Amino acid sequence: MASSMLHPSGPEIRTLPDVLRLRDATEPDTTAYVFLRDGEQPEETLTFRQLHDAATTRAARFAALGLAGQRAVLLYPSGLEFIRTLLGCMFARVAGAPMQVPRRRDGLARLRRIADDARTSTVLTTTAVKTDLESRFGDAAELAGLTLVATDDAASAPPPPPDWGAIAPGPDDIALLQYTSGSTGDPKGVVVTHRHFLHNARETDELWPFAPDGKVVNWLPLFHDMGMLFGVVLPLWAGVPSFLMAPESFIRRPARWLEAIARFGGTHSAAPSFAYELCVRAAAEGAAGAVGDLSRWRVAANGAEPVRWGTLTSFVEAFAPYGFSAEAMCPGFGLAENTLKVTGSSQHRPPKVLWVDPGALADGVVTLVDGQGSDPVPAVSCGATVPSTTVRIVDPTSRAQCPPGQVGEIWVSGPCVAGGYWGRHELSEETFRARLLDDPHIPHLRTGDLGFLHDGELYVTGRLKDVIIRKGRNHYPQDIEESAEQAVTGLHPNCAAAFSVDDGTSERLVVLIEVDGRVLRSPGLAAARDLVRAAIWEKHRLEADEILMLRRGALSKTSSGKVQRRACRRRYEEGTLVALPVNGVPTTGADR
Repeated sequence: MASSMLHPSGPEIRTLPDVLRLRDATEPDTTAYVFLRDGEQPEETLTFRQLHDAATTRAARFAALGLAGQRAVLLYPSGLEFIRTLLGCMFARVAGAPMQVPRRRDGLARLRRIADDARTSTVLTTTAVKTDLESRFGDAAELAGLTLVATDDAASAPPPPPDWGAIAPGPDDIALLQYTSGSTGDPKGVVVTHRHFLHNARETDELWPFAPDGKVVNWLPLFHDMGMLFGVVLPLWAGVPSFLMAPESFIRRPARWLEAIARFGGTHSAAPSFAYELCVRAAAEGAAGAVGDLSRWRVAANGAEPVRWGTLTSFVEAFAPYGFSAEAMCPGFGLAENTLKVTGSSQHRPPKVLWVDPGALADGVVTLVDGQGSDPVPAVSCGATVPSTTVRIVDPTSRAQCPPGQVGEIWVSGPCVAGGYWGRHELSEETFRARLLDDPHIPHLRTGDLGFLHDGELYVTGRLKDVIIRKGRNHYPQDIEESAEQAVTGLHPNCAAAFSVDDGTSERLVVLIEVDGRVLRSPGLAAARDLVRAAIWEKHRLEADEILMLRRGALSKTSSGKVQRRACRRRYEEGTLVALPVNGVPTTGADR
């Protein structure tokens, strides 16, 4: 399965289809992608020639359907049909908008919101998914007016226009609409062009280069930015095979990920911090088994959520006996709005950590300590950029660059910054083309994340946004609050506040609920709390770590009645929120 490692270059390489054409011409029989059944044994394999033929066949069909230059939602389970269709869309100049296959009605609502936002009625999917959706939700209003097209259906299609392939996609054509992850009533599609994809692949390969024996192992969902870049785009760019498994295979048994890396000689793999934590837990419980030789694993990228020092050290300690090296652990920082990668740690040294004073950090000041008498907290480096990308730390209010040693918002400039949010000009100008007070000529991406720079490396400390990150996915507090409010008859609208609290070892989800006499009488506090917990799990697959029941009027709100989440969180951390006793147990927020 070794690749020739021919890195694409030259003026003719401007898009991912150009890269695939080159691979098809120079190494047609080289393995491109392998899907692992149950995350273990190869179930299906694609060579570069097979992928090229499948993608162009689908592109011709899309042209026949009149989709060239249009948009389509991509609705695919784990497997290689997504990759065939993604490249087919790119050949046909169809901007795909990938999303998770809906399992319940709320998933249908997200499908409808994305289709409406992208201004499309076309949903590309598989025969199995199409049949399932139509049988379970055929009468749902959310599917009304949408056309589901099964791309794996070999049935004859109208012939494409004679000149359909004459207009090849250009570098500034939209390759993808990457919709922000998590459940939100206001989805935003990040506009990613072919130029953005190629620049991000080049930068990632420059930071974490592949050797001739390079192989990717990926369990992350391919509709998500991190899974798509690491599982699909980067392997195509670098010309290395990518071994893919379904996320469910990893979640059911995390050791499968490590076993696949050992079995197939994986050199590059990426995951959020929680995945490494699950592997450590499996090892501690004796569920990791004999994972095999991990010595060929050179880049264990760690991103998409806060990187924890304890997780890094525990993982290295647990799997060093299997050949895993500390130098392979590579924390990084990225986001869909920059196509993906912004910074990353070198693969030739262990991760860096700074010990900082927590009190000063809470005030936005970075004070390094030696660990004597100050109970310091660790700040993990997310590495540096490559020369073509620049990171600045900015005061989000004044828009002036912060002095060294001060926390501010992370701003990014460079060729990977996406074009904006689809159809949202004002928001795009504010987010993607922000201007520094002292250097207004260069547009910057405002990430909404907080951090600081030290010796040229980025340290992420928190988020300006209220987004709650659990298991690598973003969850919006207003959606969690709505689920809580609808779980119990008698709860009033705008009676809940959801936020995350970092206790130094993990991030915890806390939900506050205001109740009145009706709920106290029936169903009662204990039953109401259980109903709220169950609703949050059912709708978001989130476990609420703590649910506090409060009397009406206890939540901090603005004069217009809007819940002030940060003020609620601060009161919770201070222990000044007096909760109603459940089963006779009183609580007062964090001081419980």
